[in-house]
Amino acid sequence: MLEKILKLTIVIVFAITGLILMELMTPYISGVVNYKFESSGIFGVTIATTLSGVIGVLVFGGVGYAVAPMLINSTMRFTELIAVVLAKLPTSYILVVAMGAIIGLVVANLLGAPFSHLPIVGSYIPLILSLIFAIVGAKVALRKRTDIVSFFNRIPSLRMPKESIKKNDAHLVSCNYKILDTSVLIDGRIVDIVKTGFLDGPIVITKFVLEELQKIADSADTLKRNRGRRGLDVVKEIQADKLAKVEISERDYDDITEVDAKLVRLAKEIGGVVATNDFNLSKVAEIQGVRILNINDLANAVKPAVLPGEEMKVFLAKEGKEQGQAIAYLDDGTMIVVEGGRRAVNANVPVIVTSVLQTSAGRMIFAKMK
Repeated sequence: MLEKILKLTIVIVFAITGLILMELMTPYISGVVNYKFESSGIFGVTIATTLSGVIGVLVFGGVGYAVAPMLINSTMRFTELIAVVLAKLPTSYILVVAMGAIIGLVVANLLGAPFSHLPIVGSYIPLILSLIFAIVGAKVALRKRTDIVSFFNRIPSLRMPKESIKKNDAHLVSCNYKILDTSVLIDGRIVDIVKTGFLDGPIVITKFVLEELQKIADSADTLKRNRGRRGLDVVKEIQADKLAKVEISERDYDDITEVDAKLVRLAKEIGGVVATNDFNLSKVAEIQGVRILNINDLANAVKPAVLPGEEMKVFLAKEGKEQGQAIAYLDDGTMIVVEGGRRAVNANVPVIVTSVLQTSAGRMIFAKMK
């Protein structure tokens, strides 16, 4: 229905344009028109004027009918693109920018009104001022967004949308964006997690994280260079996953130098979750109220549970640091420290679990020989 209305509107606009153009051209073609057609008519409307108007309406209306589908499709694609871009922005950003632009237009109208009576340039000055002040107002409002949001949040009836979400629904906002930090990309396990579909919502990789990976990849140190290149390869693998919704964010903060601080600020602004395996970043983010998905915690959570008193058979791979100790490993890489196992190194032996130490850095099992 909307397409039919747009098509009819385009045809009418083209037809009216043709009518006006033919009316303007009538004096120039009067020399080749028979005087009888030019002079005869009623109420000032001559046969020549009528014919030229009909021809203009039919010709230009036909052109409008022919190009209408192309114009409609182009308009729809453009509006869809704008809608997608705006949908990615937080609602508070859109409201603040609109507010700044409106204030800029009001100021431009007040300043441009006195100049509108000037000859020649008078009609253009208000238009130029409106464009300039609308852009300036939007930019100023965007930079002062935090202050503006804080001001309106003091008034219950004027709170910004993000603040008006019920406490019980807060997780719906925080689960939207998953922001990946440098360490989790270098680690590489995030690729398998993404492929399994455990990360819902868009995955955000920021420009400043990619720049940090590039610096690491260009390092003179071979180990650092390999780590940086692996991180960039991981980004490509995540982008290649058809089920993953990956967004490259161009947002940056010139007033902040540390990448971790930028990630925390971005997460607070868009209501996102930072995916990392950096212990220090996890603690700093939690202090500032930002949710964290620690990959190490996830890996530890899916490891088989081992309880004190449980018996298992392990292969003692090497001697331990302390006297009489030996080291063994589970299939998932968990280290087992076996008391009194040094005498049985390079052998499969039964052991009894005495305690389990669980931290964000990993899990360690302590056992003794049976």
